[in-house]
Amino acid sequence: MSSKHIIITLIKSPAGRLKRHRACVRGLGLRRMHHTVSVIDTPENRGMINKVVDMLRVEEA
Repeated sequence: MSSKHIIITLIKSPAGRLKRHRACVRGLGLRRMHHTVSVIDTPENRGMINKVVDMLRVEEA
């Protein structure tokens, strides 16, 4: 059974954002601008993505 993945890219800087929003970006594994990672589609990851969706580009894999 394969897990679904989501590809996310950081397109806006977390500088000047709330501390918990910066924590969500780091929790998703994003380190710098235009960094792209693939995460497993879980409710926990979806929640973090929804908190900072304005700073991300999200694609289904």
